[in-house]
Amino acid sequence: MALVHNFDLQLHRRHTDAQMYTVYPDDVLPMHLAETDFSTAQPITEALMARAAFPAYGYTAERSTFPLAVSHWMSSRFNWTIEPEWVEYSPSVGSTVVFAIQSFTQPGDRIVIQTPVYHAFHTLIENSGRVKAENKLVLHEGRYDIDFDDLERQLAHPRTKLMVLCHPHNPIGRVWTPEELQRISELCLRHHVFVVSDEVHSDLVFAGHRHIPLPLISQAIAEQCIVAINPSKTFNLAGMRASAAIIPNRRWRDALRMTLISNKALDRPVFGMVALEAAYMQGGYYVDQLVPYIEANAQLVDAYLAKHIPGLSVIRPEATYMLWLDARKLGLKPEQLAPFFLTHARIGLRDGAVCGNGSGFLRMSIGFPRSVLKQALERLRSAAAGLKPRA
Repeated sequence: MALVHNFDLQLHRRHTDAQMYTVYPDDVLPMHLAETDFSTAQPITEALMARAAFPAYGYTAERSTFPLAVSHWMSSRFNWTIEPEWVEYSPSVGSTVVFAIQSFTQPGDRIVIQTPVYHAFHTLIENSGRVKAENKLVLHEGRYDIDFDDLERQLAHPRTKLMVLCHPHNPIGRVWTPEELQRISELCLRHHVFVVSDEVHSDLVFAGHRHIPLPLISQAIAEQCIVAINPSKTFNLAGMRASAAIIPNRRWRDALRMTLISNKALDRPVFGMVALEAAYMQGGYYVDQLVPYIEANAQLVDAYLAKHIPGLSVIRPEATYMLWLDARKLGLKPEQLAPFFLTHARIGLRDGAVCGNGSGFLRMSIGFPRSVLKQALERLRSAAAGLKPRA
């Protein structure tokens, strides 16, 4: 009998060291963080409990089950056949980005990102002594597109050595099409720019769209990229600190591994390995139920805002549980938006400005049970009632 997961179950995570519940006072709904508020899949819990029952938690060896689990997931979910030796452990996708920066660029080199984008990319680049090069995405009639002329200008710069591709894209929720991925690949190959493809949201693609791992675009780009994945977003496992970097080219793989060794980042977390392997070997049913639940949440927010808060609108997502909200017509200055809803709605939202090219926007997580989401929408409506939206 197939397992059924209850995404309507509300967990009470306050005072459990959950990071999302430590930022704000107890009466604030924390909807700023890229983390769901759902319980994880039953096979993961069972595997962790079984491992915890053996009372020794020492250093964990590299073992064949880790890359085999990753290979199984990529094959079964995305029809991408990968060799186990392509898979390298990394503590997180963010860590993989940092290690790639250290491995394949020098201080002063330029790294291309497409803004607005996950806010941590900005600081990871700047803190590494590299130069951030923004390819600003263009919003047209409620949809973001790539400015390919500008992208080529950014990639053609002689100091541009690496591009971080957010695929699917956080926070705008785009699933890049085969044609877009082909053009990105061709430009990066033409200008000899290495690509780190952050595919951490790849499991969370809505109906009518399909995620294509970047290396499937061509053998040439497969030899010039890393794919970074992690079950953390999908299965609420961020605290496990276990992700994978998939690197088909041995030269690049060896270079990244040397950086991992230099940063003493190869030690495997005992429970992280158990959780990742259980997720990727037994968690398909969970994702099949999670994605339509999140998509229904997105549709609920879109319809509610259109009816009750006309100055606040959803950039309709094609993936992820992060919503990108256009608040430019609410009648507030961009820097007032997040503080206003924190004060008057008691909801924590991410200021879009920190994502770059996002002034006047807010990022909101909808990875919550529907009862919590409805409560948040009522709070937003009440807070916005006194505003005078611009036409």
